[in-house]
Amino acid sequence: MPAPAVSPSAADVASDEAAARGVTGRVAWRFLLVGGLAFVVDVSCYNLARQLLETGPLTSKTLAFVVSATFAFVGNRLWVFDQRRSRQLATAYTLFFLVNLGGLAVNLVPLAVTSHALGWTSPIAENLSGNLVGVALATLFRFWGYERWVFPRETDAGAEDRARTVGA
Repeated sequence: MPAPAVSPSAADVASDEAAARGVTGRVAWRFLLVGGLAFVVDVSCYNLARQLLETGPLTSKTLAFVVSATFAFVGNRLWVFDQRRSRQLATAYTLFFLVNLGGLAVNLVPLAVTSHALGWTSPIAENLSGNLVGVALATLFRFWGYERWVFPRETDAGAEDRARTVGA
């Protein structure tokens, strides 16, 4: 005769939720560190392309994006979301790149407004709009996208069922 199923106590469920929040905090801090390093790569590449290669602001930002996104993928896959490697490398990179394209679009909006709509093309104006405002907005978008699509949490249907049973 099988043993009767034992529902976890409310304390067990609360403990599991607290542990999940701790992992999210660890992930968030690591994400910000890798993102900070990727930001340095992005700004450096942008300014090198803009000043040395003399490309336009949007082209320079796009080139910087590709280099820094690849750097960020390696850091995120190997360190930030190291516990969530359920996807094949090619699939994860493709999804990562697609989320980053969305991030690039978010990042380019302030730069386009500043340089094209307002006509502010000084290095300070371009850096503030593209490398401060744009990066901040894109960072929020990317964190959400990575959590949701690129490095999703493994879901435990049994844990969800137990949580519903305890909450009922």
